[in-house]
Amino acid sequence: MPKVSKLLVVDDEKDLCLMLKRLFERKGNYTVITSNSPFEALRIIKEWRPDVVITDVKMEGMSGIDLLKEIVKLKLVCSVIVITGYGTVEMAVEALKLGAYDFIEKPFDNTKVFHAVNRAVERTRLLRENERLTQAVKTEYDFYGIIGSSQPIQEVKTLIRQVADSDETVLIRGESGTGKELAARAIHALSRRSKRQLISVNCAALPENILESELFGYEKGAFTGAVNDKKGLFIEANRSSILLDEIGEMPVSLQTKLLRVLQEKEVRPLGSTRNVSIDVRVIASTNRDLEEAMANGSFREDLYYRLNVVTIYMPPLRNMKEDIPLLAHHFLKKFSIQFQKEGITLSEDALICLSQNSWRGNIRELENTIKRAVLLNQTGKIEAQDIVCNQNSQGNRPCGNVLFDELLSKSYSVAKKELITNFSIRYIENVLSRTKGNVTEAARISGMERQALQRLLRQYGIKSSHFK
Repeated sequence: MPKVSKLLVVDDEKDLCLMLKRLFERKGNYTVITSNSPFEALRIIKEWRPDVVITDVKMEGMSGIDLLKEIVKLKLVCSVIVITGYGTVEMAVEALKLGAYDFIEKPFDNTKVFHAVNRAVERTRLLRENERLTQAVKTEYDFYGIIGSSQPIQEVKTLIRQVADSDETVLIRGESGTGKELAARAIHALSRRSKRQLISVNCAALPENILESELFGYEKGAFTGAVNDKKGLFIEANRSSILLDEIGEMPVSLQTKLLRVLQEKEVRPLGSTRNVSIDVRVIASTNRDLEEAMANGSFREDLYYRLNVVTIYMPPLRNMKEDIPLLAHHFLKKFSIQFQKEGITLSEDALICLSQNSWRGNIRELENTIKRAVLLNQTGKIEAQDIVCNQNSQGNRPCGNVLFDELLSKSYSVAKKELITNFSIRYIENVLSRTKGNVTEAARISGMERQALQRLLRQYGIKSSHFK
């Protein structure tokens, strides 16, 4: 059952108010309150919080422009449509500058007003959803940059908390783009070493000889060009943590030296005859299959067991799709600020498109997709057609159990309805699975009222008892 939208009509012409009330209650799913006094309307707005306010410009005691200013001061998320008579178009333009969504000139066509209000309701809904998700990103779902509330990411957060304050070596594994470096930084931030900087080195980015000197340092004259002593990164990381990113790409000869560092807790700079004691917590990460690497001799088995004290697996995005809206809004906010395009929103169709993509590049691919969409956006709203997503191996982007090619053979309204229905069922079933059928908790995670979720359960024939 569609949600009932709340409309407030403010005009000192009682007949006009009555006509609009009848129009919207007859043609749309609206609850309509009318007011002939802007002062009374302001009280109603504070208490009732309508989705849309239609107000005339010229009224006794307070103009529609002043009423708009008061609404803006309240910082309520609603859309205001201004009705203007002949000769007051300049006032309507001023209203748009102050934050009104639209203005309509008298005399007006009923169909035009109806469509304008429908668009305004959709705008309000998107703004409120964006506000909810943005707030969620700021609070309980943002864990040192790791965004999400799905079961896989909650398990990662729990494990990070458990291991952070120890000195044990941690191996972070996962596909490219899953946020392994963020996990490492969260471990360091929660540790007793957090007052000192986390030292990070990409083992795949440097040639073997340079990586060796970077990690272990060297003394003056150790090799041609060594004109001064250089501290290695292990010494720099003393009493802190070091992240060895892409550890699976480290040459075998350096793996032997690293193993000695882990065992002896000391390093020997190149060209030196003495060892330097260190107190360093090692965090390593890789997207490589280390078991296969050990089998073919490119990764030492003894080093693997030294590193693999605690292993954290970062889940691929396809296993935490319910987090895609949160992640999308996080990146939307980030890049809206970066490109000075605050106020951009994601349409419902765009969110569905994002949620149904396979994301082989995981969170990094999603981030770059949102970045591109924000950079190129000219309208203030990102639509489905603005989202550039990878295709799957069959050439069709999956949307739940329905492929786009199948939908394209149907009318737009039918295809959209099937797409939303399929996504809604999958989303609700996923959340209920995580909460073991607890409808109250599922509603909280989904950002819905419990009654609204129960209506959806009845609508789609989903029984919460099946998930207990």
